[in-house]
Amino acid sequence: MQPEAALDSTAVANLTHRRIQASHGLVPIDFGELWRYRELLGYFLWRDIKARYRQTFLGAFWAIFRPFVSMVLFSVIFGGLAGIKSGSGIPYPLFVYTPMFAWSYFQSALTSSASSLLNVGGLMSKAYFPRLYGPISSALAPLVDFFLSMSVLFILFAWYHRAPSWHIVFLPLFLLLAALVGMGVGLWLSGITVRYRDVAFALPFAVQVWLYVTPVIYPVTLVPEKYRWLISLNPVTAVIDGFRWAVLGMAFPRPLELGLSIAFAVLAVTCGLFFFRRTERTIVDMI
Repeated sequence: MQPEAALDSTAVANLTHRRIQASHGLVPIDFGELWRYRELLGYFLWRDIKARYRQTFLGAFWAIFRPFVSMVLFSVIFGGLAGIKSGSGIPYPLFVYTPMFAWSYFQSALTSSASSLLNVGGLMSKAYFPRLYGPISSALAPLVDFFLSMSVLFILFAWYHRAPSWHIVFLPLFLLLAALVGMGVGLWLSGITVRYRDVAFALPFAVQVWLYVTPVIYPVTLVPEKYRWLISLNPVTAVIDGFRWAVLGMAFPRPLELGLSIAFAVLAVTCGLFFFRRTERTIVDMI
């Protein structure tokens, strides 16, 4: 019995002890933990993709229908009745639809990541997993809608007997910029949405206003020169101009607006990650 008792005491002494206590100040991001749970991110992403159009009759067709109808309405109201022109000889439907499906992805990434923690609240109260996977998977899932809506773009090119610009090879870079801006803002709002449910009601209205202060339905040249610096402060302006440059061959985004957009994306994601980590310790108690 003595050798066994000695063996048990040795095993107990070699056990790793972990103390669980409240965190203070800036909470570092555990990239090692994110890597260990990487398969769970794939599960969340697949779950979000399947849940987007679950129990719908038209299914993924909504990803094409919504930006297409928006393009038709904008073409009739702004391109027809208001007489807004692209300013470069490009048909207005092509001019407005190119940034429209980019905006649709940005809007979905922002709103989905902002409400992501509310959607996984039941799971968070039962099991532990990296909370960051909630907003990350919610921001990536709308990419399926993005690629589906691109099919209408190529139909428009065929209808107007045009071809995309060779700059289209750079389109993923501006798509990445849109994802970073949307997810960066969503990281800030995800923790706040749990604490203050008013954000869920105010966010759709704020995004709708954001659409009209972004040059989606009108060219930047329509804005007086002395006020264009205000448009450049909008981080999505460079994304919209970048999509038009990559797809339609229009003017490249101005250095000021592109630099501000990149800086905003990096700052929003970096600070958003640390803010999210700081707020996630009390999230479960409020869901």
